[in-house]
Amino acid sequence: MNIRDLEYVVAVASRCHFGRAAKDCNVSQPALSGQIKKLEEQLGVSLFERNNRRVQLTPVGEEIVEDARHILSLVSSIEAKATSRTDPLTGQVKLGMIPTVGPYLAPLLLPSISHGLPKLKLEISENMTAVLEAQLMVGEIDVALIATGSENENFSEILLYEEPFWIALPNSHNLTKQDAISLSDIKSDDLLLLGDGHCLRDQVLALYEQDQATRPSIITQQTSLTTVLALVGAGAGLTLVPAMSLRGPWVTDSGIAVRKETSGQAARKIRLLFRKTYPKRQLLEKLADIICAILPDTVYPERR
Repeated sequence: MNIRDLEYVVAVASRCHFGRAAKDCNVSQPALSGQIKKLEEQLGVSLFERNNRRVQLTPVGEEIVEDARHILSLVSSIEAKATSRTDPLTGQVKLGMIPTVGPYLAPLLLPSISHGLPKLKLEISENMTAVLEAQLMVGEIDVALIATGSENENFSEILLYEEPFWIALPNSHNLTKQDAISLSDIKSDDLLLLGDGHCLRDQVLALYEQDQATRPSIITQQTSLTTVLALVGAGAGLTLVPAMSLRGPWVTDSGIAVRKETSGQAARKIRLLFRKTYPKRQLLEKLADIICAILPDTVYPERR
């Protein structure tokens, strides 16, 4: 048994698919399948149930994969500690982003990283907050860029910026006559939101918790922010969007008007979340400086 074997097992467990796991591991599917079969023979147990439709862990496989993830996290920590001793601003960082931040920040961040941290290899992925926290805990990612604080005592955070919400509405809507709109102005309209699991949905709903009388009727859409905005452009309702998204192509020629929200309460704080044991705090501080330096003037950085 070696580290590569454990990486193969964890990849298949994460993907529930040998082909996709092989692609993640940059190896052929027959090679990955063969190595896992050898490992199962060595251990004397089956790690996966296989059929034509699905791949799933056996009970003992679940226990072994949990241990494998822990071991890989320790290996990653050892490698990071060694690298940080030689050059704390070099090496690889796996950064996870939530879907309502990634598409708007990543295009600004990547060119700046190449200048500000030229020796850094940044690997970016995108997922919802709960998944990112789970990946962070087991070492599948090194740092997560999220919009909510974590109650996990194993994590630390670096605040990056405060991001107001703007109101997006159809061009034909009566409220477009106003230069700015309060949340109370849209109480009689349908508010289009992302589905369960998206922190943006929870943050918008929280704005109405204290005053149920002004809470609008809400249509939940199990889809992306891009699709919700397309529905707004088609006249289906209103939505609240994070300020960074105003840089997206949907703002022009999409049948959508945007207005400032006047209460000042509609905002969220974006932060970097990482394990307290992560050895590259100096690198993360530099990354935070870079992010705050490239932000548009629609958001408010925590550091300058």
